[in-house]
This record gives sequence, C-alpha cells and structure tokens, in this order.
Amino acid sequence: MGSTFGRVFRITTFGESHGPGVGVILDGCPPRLPIGLEQVQLELDRRRPGQSHLVTQRKESDTVEILSGIQDGLTLGTPIMMLVRNQDSRSRDYDEMRDKYRPSHADFAYDEKYGIRAWSGGGRASARETIGRVAAGAVAKQLLASRFGVEILAWVERVHRIVATVNPLNVTMSEIEANPVRCPDPVVAKVMEQHIEDVRKEGDSIGGVVGCVARGVPSGWGEPVFDKLEADLAKALLSLPACKGFEIGSGFAGTEMTGFEHHDAFYPDADRRVHTRTNFSGGVQGGISNGEPIVLRAAFKPTATIMKSLETVDVHHESTTIQGRGRHDPCVLPRAVPMVEAMVALVLADHALLQETLS
Repeated sequence: MGSTFGRVFRITTFGESHGPGVGVILDGCPPRLPIGLEQVQLELDRRRPGQSHLVTQRKESDTVEILSGIQDGLTLGTPIMMLVRNQDSRSRDYDEMRDKYRPSHADFAYDEKYGIRAWSGGGRASARETIGRVAAGAVAKQLLASRFGVEILAWVERVHRIVATVNPLNVTMSEIEANPVRCPDPVVAKVMEQHIEDVRKEGDSIGGVVGCVARGVPSGWGEPVFDKLEADLAKALLSLPACKGFEIGSGFAGTEMTGFEHHDAFYPDADRRVHTRTNFSGGVQGGISNGEPIVLRAAFKPTATIMKSLETVDVHHESTTIQGRGRHDPCVLPRAVPMVEAMVALVLADHALLQETLS
C-alpha cells in the first residue's frame, strides 16, 4: 500500500479505524528543532470527532503519544513516532458491511485489489487515517514557521451551493476558528451551519470546497519537471479521503480568461525584490514557487455514508440494499480544514529541505 509520502521529509502512516490505534512515523526531520507537543495536540483537536454538532459524534480524545524522536522538546534527527489510541470504535455498527459493499466507499475496490478488507469502520480508507498526517503536519508547520517564516491557513470557502468570499492575503486563524464551520465570513458561516444541520436531520450529506493559502514561501521551491510544486500539492490533497478536485491560482476560472488578462506582471519593490501585480498563477510558475502567496482550493464530495436505504451488491455480487448506520459527518468540510493545512505543510517542508540540498 502507498502509505509513505515525501522524499526528504517523509511520513508513513499506520493503523485502522477500528484497530488499537493510528499514527505516523516521520523521518527526515532536522535535529534540534523545537517542537511544542501542545501545538501537535491542538491540530489533532481541530481534526477530532465530536468537536461540534456538525460532525460525527464518535467520542475520541485523540490524545497523541510521542514514542520516539523528540527529547526535552527538541527533535533528535531520528524517526519521530506518534501514536493515537482508538477509544470509541463501535464495530457492531458495521456488521451489515461485512457482507455488503457501501456505495461510493472503498469497500468493493479494496476487496478487488487485496481479496480482503477491514470491513469495520473502513480500515485504512477511513478518515481516521488522517490523524497521522495531521500530527506530522503539525511538526512540518512548526519547521516552516521557525526556519522559513511560512504560515499556512485553510478555511471553508463553500458548502454545497453556499459560497463565502475570502481574501487569502489577510485571513486569520482567529477568524477561521470563530465558528464550527471554520468559515471566516461570520454571516455566511451561519447560513452554512444551518444548511449542514438541516441536511443532517434529513439523513443526507453535502460537500464543498476548502481554500488554503501559504504565506511567506520564498521563490525557488519546486522540482521540475515531474515533481513540480503544484503537482505534489495536487497529489497530497487528492490523497485525502473524499477529495475529488484540486486547483491552484485561477484554476478552472482561468480558462475563461485571455492570455493578456491572465498575465501576472512583474515589478521590483524598493529593495529590488521581484513581485507580481496579480497572482493568477497561485504563487507557482514552471512548477517553482515565485515568492507570492500560494493559493489553492480542494473540492470534497458529500460524505458517502448517509442514513438512507441505498441500492448495492453483496460480496457474492448479488443485488441488495444497505442502510447507513453509525456516526458520520454530514459534511466533511469543517474537519477537512486541518487536514488540508497538514498536507500543504508536508509538501512545503519536503520541498524546503530539498532546496537546501542544492545550496
């Protein structure tokens, strides 16, 4: 399985949704880097279930244990292993899934590939796997902030057909965390919150878009031609559960512009540093960062498990129906925000260290 990501700053996640625990091994982190355990826990708290009425009510503290690689608050340069133990798995909620495939889930595909699957909770296909990513991403964010001055923020930009207008240049963490939707527009956030609640009561689900900005990224990060910065960002985000779309800068809207309209004109500032007057490129040109903020978006589908009877097949490929049970997010967007930040941080940390090898 492709459970390892990155080249220099490299992670391997492990564990199943209803197993004893989940976690990550992070290799390649430089030594003597100050790491605040409270910051790692904060990111996991932003991801954990049960944090509001809008998300799954599975009761997990998601308390992280650091088993290696950090001593007295400093990284040792050796592999960092972080573990979160599962506390509230209810495999009985998945008894029907032992013999039936859930539509739009990974059940059928895993069986086709491996001839076996972790039917309780979805195993590795569960969003619970992202605990390891978020924990490692918290380390990456601290590395990027302390060594390079990079800040990464994500927010809910769209829920179903409700869209917020957010300026990525000045959005703040306090604005994002001011409501359970994690939309920095307080007026639109209330509409989104009500819509998610209404859909939840109907036993249905909705998707949307997470926006993200990385500010302070210097020019020169990226490894053309096959490891372009935006290509690695796309892979990172599309590897997240339920993520079905990625765009950077103008994205698909750029197809409606002319080349003249889409140009990002260069100009020098008073210190002769180069900037662009617009940022349709999203901070990346030729697969390499150009010093402007990296602005991207990730599209997430509606949660696959809904509380309605659905047409499917069983493990014998006979037609049947299946009824959604258990505890699930009616909308993955609020909890996807820290996941997006983590994956962007992992990519940027990897490319930052790759760039240092050229110096």
